[in-house]
Amino acid sequence: MKIRCIPAYNDWRCPGVRGCRIRSLVKDTYRRIKREATAPVVSELRTTEFEAFVLNLRGLTRSEAIRIVESVILEDHLLSGNDLQRVIDAKRRLLEGSGSLESMTIDFDISEVGGLRGLKRWLADRRGGFTNKAREFGIDPPRGVLMLGVPGCGKSLFAKAVGADWGMPLLRLDPGVLYQKFVGESENQLRQAIQQAEAMAPVVLWIDEIEKAFASASSASADGGLAQRMFGTLLSWMQDHREPIFMVATANDISALPPELMRKGRFDEVFFIDLPGGDARRKVFSIHLKRKGRDPQQFRVEELADASKDLTGSEIEQAIKSGLFHAYAANRELQTEDILKAIAETRPFALLMSEKIEALRDWSVNRCVAAD
Repeated sequence: MKIRCIPAYNDWRCPGVRGCRIRSLVKDTYRRIKREATAPVVSELRTTEFEAFVLNLRGLTRSEAIRIVESVILEDHLLSGNDLQRVIDAKRRLLEGSGSLESMTIDFDISEVGGLRGLKRWLADRRGGFTNKAREFGIDPPRGVLMLGVPGCGKSLFAKAVGADWGMPLLRLDPGVLYQKFVGESENQLRQAIQQAEAMAPVVLWIDEIEKAFASASSASADGGLAQRMFGTLLSWMQDHREPIFMVATANDISALPPELMRKGRFDEVFFIDLPGGDARRKVFSIHLKRKGRDPQQFRVEELADASKDLTGSEIEQAIKSGLFHAYAANRELQTEDILKAIAETRPFALLMSEKIEALRDWSVNRCVAAD
């Protein structure tokens, strides 16, 4: 079976070899192996899968790309959509231990995220936004989202789910690593992180708790303007970059964010993530019970959802874990009562920080799109 040729973006080349188009590299490697192999070699790549395969080889050198294509074909004498994860894993290994970016392992899919229906629909509509077909249709690639909300309600989890749903590697930028003690070193760390993300594109770039990195950029500070310079560098890149990078920024404290970050063009949309509603809580309980090897139908999930109306998604997960300890200590199987007991013993974050959460809700009205 022939691999279909899809027109390439002129600037998406294989770095390290001038003029080497990744699509040609994949096809040439496939044809060579098919010609030389002693066993039949076939391709089952559909058009969209081939395009995703090619996009995820971007950022590798010619020799690295050839080795990966050879390995995925020779393993089973087949080139298929299942080989895409092999490419993503290879790129992740290249990043391990280098720079300010951390490559995240994704071992779940978006269906394992409870609630957030509005945000899921938004992402589903833009899933093919980096493809040639979308560009030919006149669509600009999606740039990213800013997610504000209550801590523990799924902002970080959803950043990981985007990578899983779109089949793209996930890179996490740790703001705490950016700031260094020597003059000029912090700015260099940020530039290196940006360059590294561009080299590994297409990727999902996740900046967790972005307000902690650039809080002092919105006011006078004693850092000599360092935060303002770094914030300006990030804003310019967000506005002007043309690489296939989808940025996911999460924040818990909107008051600490510079207003320039909220302007349209930096992010495609700003979402507010509140405490999970009843339907979302039922979904979260079912998801975590399944992860622990239990059948949700054996538990009174409706009663659990009603009892946990003030809990975040992470607090629901912890309640199940605590219930497991209760059952294990009693030398019996987990029961609904064990989880209800754990819920009753929980002091919800939403009650401890009620004033702050209400202020965040008030700010989000007419400013943010509800995620659920």
